[in-house]
Amino acid sequence: MSTVGPSPLSVSKSNRQAKVELLNEQKQEIREAFSLFDLDNDGYLDYHELKVALRALGFDYPKKEVLSIIEEFDSDNRKQISYDDFYRFVANKIVERDPVEEIKRAFKLFDDDGTGKISLKNLRRVAKELGENLTDDELMAMIDEFDLDGDGEINEEEFLNICMEN
Repeated sequence: MSTVGPSPLSVSKSNRQAKVELLNEQKQEIREAFSLFDLDNDGYLDYHELKVALRALGFDYPKKEVLSIIEEFDSDNRKQISYDDFYRFVANKIVERDPVEEIKRAFKLFDDDGTGKISLKNLRRVAKELGENLTDDELMAMIDEFDLDGDGEINEEEFLNICMEN
């Protein structure tokens, strides 16, 4: 999990068309999702592969919408979507994401016990998952830095403040 800093993308306008520019790690994430779920390595995703790849990237579409996506990009009637079309579709969806909603989704990844707060235990788990060898004192110092109400934990509002500070 990376920290949320500056906007994860920039949109530059030229000739009235928005050109989507993603961070390198976002581009890599799209490539990896396609490669991972292109199970038969044919350079295309079928319905099932596409649905799982989209879900892995944080997009959970119902069956009808996934079929509609395939239909939109299926120029040769293969009932599949190519990497280039997948990339274009996902890149545009990333641009449309609401940053506040993305931060709230990230908060829920920390708050795995559903308490509405990030505790020392939650932060310890995330640090371990990321391979960070931090002491409880170091983790508690992180919490104390942003714990505005002094309860020893980070609530969603405090987490939003951390992520939106620039």
